[in-house]
Amino acid sequence: MTARQVLVVDDEIGIRELLRDILQDEGYQVRLAENAAEARDWRQQMRPDLVLLDIWMPDCDGITLLKEWGSGGQLTMPVVMMSGHGTIDTAVEATRYGAFDFLEKPIALQKLLKTVNAALKHGEQLPRSEVSLISLGKSAVIKELRLRLEQMAKLKAPLLLIGAKGSGAELCARFLHLPDTPWLELTETERLTVAPLDILEQCREGVVFIPEVAALNKTEQKGLLLLQSKAEKYGVRVVCATTHALNQLVIENQFDESLLQALSVATLSIPSLRDHPEDIPDLVRAMATLLVETKEADYREFDIAALNALRNADWPGNLAQLDSVVRNLMQTSLGEKITLEDVNRVLEQFSLMNRSIDEGVSGNQKGNVTFNFDLPLREARDEFERLYFEYHLAKAAGNMSRVAENAQLERTHLYRKLKQLGIKAKQ
Repeated sequence: MTARQVLVVDDEIGIRELLRDILQDEGYQVRLAENAAEARDWRQQMRPDLVLLDIWMPDCDGITLLKEWGSGGQLTMPVVMMSGHGTIDTAVEATRYGAFDFLEKPIALQKLLKTVNAALKHGEQLPRSEVSLISLGKSAVIKELRLRLEQMAKLKAPLLLIGAKGSGAELCARFLHLPDTPWLELTETERLTVAPLDILEQCREGVVFIPEVAALNKTEQKGLLLLQSKAEKYGVRVVCATTHALNQLVIENQFDESLLQALSVATLSIPSLRDHPEDIPDLVRAMATLLVETKEADYREFDIAALNALRNADWPGNLAQLDSVVRNLMQTSLGEKITLEDVNRVLEQFSLMNRSIDEGVSGNQKGNVTFNFDLPLREARDEFERLYFEYHLAKAAGNMSRVAENAQLERTHLYRKLKQLGIKAKQ
């Protein structure tokens, strides 16, 4: 079994080394940091199993660093605060911002070991880092988004999220999801036709999230209307997202007007990445940290020029596109630091790839695709879906996992859809 990693952060060398010796004797792997700057560096490189964090340090106090990790989505490990000037108020403040416990110096050996053991057990229950609404940034736009979601969290009405593709609708929906309650992202939308009330039974006191409500057919829309009308009885919060102008779809007789009225009780616009580019450096670091913790990439620091280039780039695909670029940079860059040259290389690759896609995949130019608009609606929809999936299959070179990801469908649902459309695909 791999030894547990403990990060000790204290500006006094004697205390750091004493704690290191004690904990190493107990079989722990110990890292040392003499200030907040070093602690930040260690946290970016790894997720320690526990942090022992001094409150009083010269560059940045421990409470501020604790709050910083919390607001950045990096407080996914237990933190035990330490102080030689401890007060009840300080301990209460630390726990309010996410500290597991508080130790007053000088620390008794048995008290230290007991607290470390309890904190590590607690840490086993904590989630690993993820890009969440909290880690979207600190800009005024994101702060306002969080405040509005906090306000809506007090209500039980359905919520309609409106925003560009990839802008973070799921993050907003998950913000409303309480721990230890059911969460269902409904991708098998035919369930709305067959048994909508079964969905409510499955998700009692939880959240049902529909990532694109405009994709529902008329029968599924009727099922969603029924589900929404009964949701309060089951304690279920229904959250729908869309990138479309639903009122226009109502005019075109493609969307149920009663359903739109029911969903419009509470609506919220999600900002695009271009609305808060100042948050991009923090987002990049959060995405990179997640890749390191999930062992999908080795740790690499982004230099200032690289971060500036990412901040100033155009992101039509929003968070989803930024995540793809960061993943590419972390997995393909050769140096210990990711540089401006690395960023330019990857952004150029994405630009060329998009240009190739725009010009047509496998010889089929988008601009040359002809479509028979005289077909009945159902046949026209089937024909469009056939073109859509043939395009994505060609784009992904037949990689079904990538097609499912791009189309935001579960693979089982994707195979069913392809079979229904008469498209042969590798199983």
